[in-house]
Amino acid sequence: MKRIYSAIAVFVIGLILILNHSQSLAQNSVSDPLPSWNSGTPKTAIIEFVNRTTTSGSTDYLPPKDRIATFDNDGTLWPEKPLIQGMFILESLKVLVKKNPDLREKQPFKAALEGDLAYIKQLGEEAVMELLAAVHANQTQETFTVTARQFFETGIHPTLNLPYTQLAYQPMRELITYLQKNDFQTWICSGGGIDFVRLISEPMYGISPQQVIGSSLKKQFIEKEGQFVLWRTDKLNSFNDKAEKPINIGLHIGQRPILAAGNVRNRGDIAMLNYSQGGNQKSLQLLINHDDAEREFAYAEADNASLKAAQKNDWQVISMKKDWKRIFADQQ
Repeated sequence: MKRIYSAIAVFVIGLILILNHSQSLAQNSVSDPLPSWNSGTPKTAIIEFVNRTTTSGSTDYLPPKDRIATFDNDGTLWPEKPLIQGMFILESLKVLVKKNPDLREKQPFKAALEGDLAYIKQLGEEAVMELLAAVHANQTQETFTVTARQFFETGIHPTLNLPYTQLAYQPMRELITYLQKNDFQTWICSGGGIDFVRLISEPMYGISPQQVIGSSLKKQFIEKEGQFVLWRTDKLNSFNDKAEKPINIGLHIGQRPILAAGNVRNRGDIAMLNYSQGGNQKSLQLLINHDDAEREFAYAEADNASLKAAQKNDWQVISMKKDWKRIFADQQ
């Protein structure tokens, strides 16, 4: 009989230990706001920054109205190899060329169809605007929206083999959610088209379309076929890149962000991060370094300007390879 009681006692103790371990794991899961981030300096800096700026009585406490965070999109919240809006332009161009085959031999359309991005870059902003005007201007806002939604419904990344709508970086998605739970306003400040990014900002990142800043064409409010519509012209309104980002942040938000996140590629986010750091309040700047060729892509700037700026200004450099457990939601 004693042996039976002893066996029962061992079983009960074992069961209690298992339950306690499971409860501990659950608590740890709940307490970690960034589960897809590896332990390290960037993760620690983010959590300490949020605690210091949101804890009442802290010398760095800021009221919710001052908790502004801005995020670049291409390369910061989803991949930019290739630019997803560039793929959208290309798909639209293919449809246009079927109607007008002569465009196949005309630049910059020929270069775009052949994937000669170096030539388009050489031609400059005017070539990009000519492409945009040909495929996405001179139409109503509603027509553009329908076309863009169709692209997102069917588009697949050419090398990652995932729908574009599944390419949000999971660690950044967690960061946005963490900030929102701590009463931060989260904004996207992208070089991509504002109307394009607004279509996916909420389902992919949980950011309201009203809190998207981006490049845009000038629009007119006109009467078309008996209805008043917003008409997309072929004139550039704003190319939201580099120094234009702080200008548009001031226009749309009206104050400096205390947290700004960008990425390495073409110096495009240095100005935004400098602007964030230039205020009198506690701030945090994040720069994503694309150094994971196995799970995403590995690339750098020829002059390392963004990394040099990060080193000079003490920004947090996030290594995709070292600091992220996974990049996309379905990765282990």
